[in-house]
Amino acid sequence: MLWVKTLHILFVVSWFAGLFYLPRIFVNLAQTTDASTRETLLGMAQRLYRFMTPLGVLALILGLILWLGYGIGQGQIWMHAKLCGVLGLLAFHIACRHHLRVFSNGSSRHSHRYFRWFNEIPVLLLLLILIFVVVKPF
Repeated sequence: MLWVKTLHILFVVSWFAGLFYLPRIFVNLAQTTDASTRETLLGMAQRLYRFMTPLGVLALILGLILWLGYGIGQGQIWMHAKLCGVLGLLAFHIACRHHLRVFSNGSSRHSHRYFRWFNEIPVLLLLLILIFVVVKPF
């Protein structure tokens, strides 16, 4: 079980690195007016999304193995709260894909300020999830 838990933590941390950095690229994409810079940033964002998606999938699979296979947190309220946070992360990941497609089409209407706020969502979700897992307030 410790190997599964170790790999789960590794893939969660790696997925979060992408979830933190991709919206920052969106901020720069929303600010740039130079076509060459825009193409470079768009390529970076697309490669990062393709890289971080399998990391998220592996984190989720290993988390399910820990939850279902070893019974960690089953029937406990803190685990249900944590799973709601994980669903929020999935929604954020999908929202990143949407924004990436909109940038690829050249039809983004959001300002860099929007993406600066959008960039804070995974930080808040991480904080909530950590509180639920470590502090277990419920």
